[in-house]
Amino acid sequence: MTDYHLPEVWQEPKEYSGLNRPTAGSRFEQNLPRGEKPFQVYSLGTPNGIKVAIMFEELKALGVDVDYDMFKIDISSGDQFGSDFVAINPNSKIPAMLDLSEKQEIKIFESANILLYLAEKFQKLIPSSHQERTEVLNWLFWQTGAAPFLGGGFGHFFHYAPEKIKYAIDRYTMETKRQLDLLDKELAHKPYISGDDYTIADIAIWSWYGRLADGKLYDGSDVFLDIASYPNLVKWTKKIAERPAVQRGLNTEYKALS
Repeated sequence: MTDYHLPEVWQEPKEYSGLNRPTAGSRFEQNLPRGEKPFQVYSLGTPNGIKVAIMFEELKALGVDVDYDMFKIDISSGDQFGSDFVAINPNSKIPAMLDLSEKQEIKIFESANILLYLAEKFQKLIPSSHQERTEVLNWLFWQTGAAPFLGGGFGHFFHYAPEKIKYAIDRYTMETKRQLDLLDKELAHKPYISGDDYTIADIAIWSWYGRLADGKLYDGSDVFLDIASYPNLVKWTKKIAERPAVQRGLNTEYKALS
């Protein structure tokens, strides 16, 4: 139970000192560094952040001549609210990327969109047929809609929240387990999430759900969620984790901003 009562109009708590604020936009002037590579990536090793590094390493493994500079955006220090970063991504979320290989530089943000952008630019890790491409996009955008319940919902109340709230944990655990059950059922009859081939949909989903299944997101969550009861998901998770490009992506070194 709580003694909190809803006000008629919400106001930002005066005692709150976190990074989150109810307004958008930059908070300070910033000069982001740029390297010499065609792609400049500003990211961090979070589930959304690792997608981009894995994608670049998978493209290299497929023989694509592509290279990138990866700069660390320390979201715990608020780097994502600097003027240069906000100019790339007005939503102040990592990852964000610049493509300098075109006549005019192109800004790309949202991790799923970065995966799609690179897949379409190099015609890799996405099918060419309309039907198969659509199935990949079904699952790519499933992840964008589903993962907030896993991260901002379950992950927050299970791991980060300053107090354990049974209602919140039960609610988001229920939804997370429903999603895990969905993936497990899908993977019971196909090797990868959209069919026979490994695609950007697998990269996007594995970066959240594979890392969760591996116990790499929140301490103790693999036991709490009984991940072992989803054998097809566990098998898929292990198969992708063993890919050399995935391992290289996870071990990517992030350059400091200064």
